[in-house]
Amino acid sequence: MVTDNTKGLLLAISSSIFIGSSFIIKKKGLMNAGNNGVRAGMGGHTYLYEPWWWLGMITMIGGEIANFTAYAFAPAILVTPLGALSIIFSALLAHFCLDEKLHIFGVLGCIFCVVGSITIVLHAPSEKIIDSVKEIWKLATEPGFIVYVCVVVVLVAILIFKFVPSHGQTHMVIYIGICSLMGSITVMSVKALAIALKLSFSGDNQFIYVQTWVFTFVAITCIVLQLNYLNKALDTFNTAVVSPVYFVSFTSLTIFASIIMFKDWNSQNATHILSELCGFVTIIGGSFLLHKTKDMGNIDRKCLKNANQPIQEDIELTIE
Repeated sequence: MVTDNTKGLLLAISSSIFIGSSFIIKKKGLMNAGNNGVRAGMGGHTYLYEPWWWLGMITMIGGEIANFTAYAFAPAILVTPLGALSIIFSALLAHFCLDEKLHIFGVLGCIFCVVGSITIVLHAPSEKIIDSVKEIWKLATEPGFIVYVCVVVVLVAILIFKFVPSHGQTHMVIYIGICSLMGSITVMSVKALAIALKLSFSGDNQFIYVQTWVFTFVAITCIVLQLNYLNKALDTFNTAVVSPVYFVSFTSLTIFASIIMFKDWNSQNATHILSELCGFVTIIGGSFLLHKTKDMGNIDRKCLKNANQPIQEDIELTIE
């Protein structure tokens, strides 16, 4: 019999494949748009006329739907870290499609991400049984999570109104910070909405409660904000940089928010918690290894080309 955690696992993996591919497809659309008009990073919206960008959006939506469904079956502490697999697909596709070469250490980083993901999967907690969206609302309105939400809103406001105009084009952490902070709230709302849909399809309609619609509104608002600043980050900075940094910050904040709201670790012993942390740290190590070696492949290729060029010129002179 397939358990809920297994269903969530399979959905999360398929989500990573779609989302990892969407980064590359959208990047191609943004590059085309930049050649034909004002770049998205400079405030332009010509990418809206690019078929490649829309194909990337459709692919991302497919991945997000799979990810959305995964949250109905498995805890966020299992589903979210598996997003590391999207980094692998993104880096590999960037290597072959965007000519952003992947260094051997980048390959090692991919392996670390896989090992860390497997470690988390093997020690992840089981999903708690929730019978009503009102139970989730009660968790969301506890003092600890309310404080977290207030801190997130204040930080996002400061980043948008103070730092984006002056440092957005030079400091990737500005755009990624906004996406990650809002993303942690998005996941909590999406998980609540996914559970509400799951219960509704099983015959217990949850959309008669105002709490369900509040979670829906919050999720939509946060997703729109994330997409806006993720587009800016992708257009301004290297895809191989954006993907791992966004993943690490987003996942860290999401796990933190999930621990506060759903208390995922309450049912686990120290061994399981430590194993999950080790798996997550391994994923972080792999992600940043990908980040730090993002340009080494291109540098090696340029050095090889420059080294071969004098030899070719000498051959031409000899022939003459």
